[in-house]
Amino acid sequence: MADENKLSAGKRTSFGKGAARKLRAAGHIPAVIYGHGGEPQHVTLPAHETALLLRKSNVVVTLDIEGSKELVLVKDVQKDPVRQIIEHVDLIVVRKGEKVTVDVAVHVEGDSFPGTIVVVDHNTLSVEAEATHIPSSLTVSVEGLTDGTQIHAGDVELPKGTTLVTDAGALVLAITTPAGSSADDEAVEALAAAASEASTAAAEAAEAE
Repeated sequence: MADENKLSAGKRTSFGKGAARKLRAAGHIPAVIYGHGGEPQHVTLPAHETALLLRKSNVVVTLDIEGSKELVLVKDVQKDPVRQIIEHVDLIVVRKGEKVTVDVAVHVEGDSFPGTIVVVDHNTLSVEAEATHIPSSLTVSVEGLTDGTQIHAGDVELPKGTTLVTDAGALVLAITTPAGSSADDEAVEALAAAASEASTAAAEAAEAE
């Protein structure tokens, strides 16, 4: 919830790569706030507190910008590809009751039928939800599901007030038996045993004659 996610931000007046490096060296992250027809606001965020909040996805934050409160949604985070340090954050202004479209992670729980595996085709689904009630994840249970079972986006249960944006027919995951798995081996062994029994029976019949 936004009430739990609060950050103090400062207004940014210096720009460019050099200024951004100085900010990061001083423990701050440059950020830009967009939305609702206003001019983009350039601010700085405390690096440590921001990094802690960004462990969650689709975070809505109450920003205190030098005494002025703004409710914002984290839309994009740019990181150094090697050091994974946050270099820049894009935020958009939201209003309580306003609906936004976001990508929410799909969480798979349970164990499918022994010998099968779960092949995930979509790790996230796009949904529309109230800005202050965005689901943290969407849970899909595969408990006991057998080979050939498919779960599509339209099959995923959504929280109240959340609607699906992704095509309902999009494949989320499928249950399959991998080639060379124990289930295949058991089938081959069963066929081999049946063939052996048939051969033995034929030999015994020949001897009887």
